[in-house]
Amino acid sequence: MANKYQAPIVTKAFRILSAIADKTDGMGISEISRDLDISKSTVHGITSALEGQGALIKDPVSKRFSIGYTLIELGKKAYSRINFKEIARPFIEQLMITCQESVFLGIKNRNSVIILDVVESSKDYKITSPVGTIIPLLAGAVGKIFMSEMNREEVNKFIDAQGLTEFTDNTIVSREEYFKELVLVKERGYAIDNEEYLPGVRAVAAPVRGNGLYMTSVWVVGFKSSMNDDRLKELTDQVVHTAEKISKETEKYFIEHQG
Repeated sequence: MANKYQAPIVTKAFRILSAIADKTDGMGISEISRDLDISKSTVHGITSALEGQGALIKDPVSKRFSIGYTLIELGKKAYSRINFKEIARPFIEQLMITCQESVFLGIKNRNSVIILDVVESSKDYKITSPVGTIIPLLAGAVGKIFMSEMNREEVNKFIDAQGLTEFTDNTIVSREEYFKELVLVKERGYAIDNEEYLPGVRAVAAPVRGNGLYMTSVWVVGFKSSMNDDRLKELTDQVVHTAEKISKETEKYFIEHQG
């Protein structure tokens, strides 16, 4: 479904950026105005704003615009995220085969977590969620992983603004208890969700390092009936081991492709 909300100035800005990106020698205001049928005054205003943000660079002699470093850096970040999924995919596929539970790969995005990839369990009854699903930052094991990477002041500020949502009867709603849990998560390198986000559902999460641009995590989710305490310990070792392998492969990739 198309987005009903339209912002004409933003659309024009992207048209200008796209046109300039297609020209190896850049474009001047008159050329942009003619090719895109946008008034010179509008082109001047948009290009000035984009130049101010570093999205465009203007040659002082020719007065022609070319793509700026801000867009180049943003492009690198977006590209690295795509490659991160490709790097992680074989490892989370293997983890699913090993543990027979659904495996998720997620990224912290401000006050939430976005699911980047998922390998569904082969079981008839399983926990799953589509790629792109947004879940609260305080939700279960993965939330603890990301929150444990923040300092106490940041966590306090976040809780002041968002509160500790009581998703289930098992959710930690005491600020001090939550802080103790985050310290424990940081110390042992993994987090457990014992029916704290969804009733009857348990999860184990571990942080993925080496992808410096983002905070990322891998986690396994299943029903309590198939994830008793002994099974949970096995899964913890498997998840941590998988996260470490992804971290090493990711770090290796970025070292090879830096710059």
